[in-house]
Amino acid sequence: MPRFAANLSMMFTEWDFLDRFKAAADAGFEAVEFLFPYEHAAEKVGLALAGAGVEQALFNLPPGDWAKGERGMAAIPGREDEFKAGIETALAYVHETGVKRLHMMAGHADPQDPAAQKAYRASLAYAADRLAEHDIDLLLEPINGKDMPSYFLNDFDQAAAYVRESGRLNVRLQFDMYHCELIHGDVSGKLKALYPLVGHVQIARANGRHEPDASGPDYPRLFAELDGLGYEGFVGCEYRPAAGTLEGLGWFSDFRKPA
Repeated sequence: MPRFAANLSMMFTEWDFLDRFKAAADAGFEAVEFLFPYEHAAEKVGLALAGAGVEQALFNLPPGDWAKGERGMAAIPGREDEFKAGIETALAYVHETGVKRLHMMAGHADPQDPAAQKAYRASLAYAADRLAEHDIDLLLEPINGKDMPSYFLNDFDQAAAYVRESGRLNVRLQFDMYHCELIHGDVSGKLKALYPLVGHVQIARANGRHEPDASGPDYPRLFAELDGLGYEGFVGCEYRPAAGTLEGLGWFSDFRKPA
């Protein structure tokens, strides 16, 4: 049976951020993830995590100026120093949370641009080697062009090629089934083909990015396939509740951690 991590950037937003950890634990989640913790002191994030008794599954490296539309720096030539400084910032939160997976956002760039490709490869190598010193996996996630137009990493096979090319055991694929459905369809086939590279899984309904339901992808089937493949990691619930977090947890009733 899959183990689920509540995404605190999208779920439990009825609570202040540092209160969401306990709210997720009370709802039966045994882990959490979020986009970014950097607006809060690392020590406070660590205390909220420990106080709730949940595990930190994942968060992202600093993305640049999110408010101005930046979505990562890894593929952006000229941002190398800022990118490297961001890794050091993230490591302070690694120390407080014990997280073992960090996602590297690529940024807005043409995936066919040789300069962007060169910058991305260099960022990947640097980040992977730096994080390996702390026994942390670096995750690469393809993001669909509807949600994030002009994003550099927008294809699962492209991402898989970068994972393989890196030659580094701690570089893994972040397999978001929602993005896979919108980019490729046939989530099951793509999951089976790329499973040896997968380091983390995320979910959301294809229509509206809400709670997983019968409108697709076929999550009961996909959860069973994850079990059959031997996946032991967390499944991140990176969705926007349609009508309140707790009101939308009916799908989770068979999976929640006992009180």
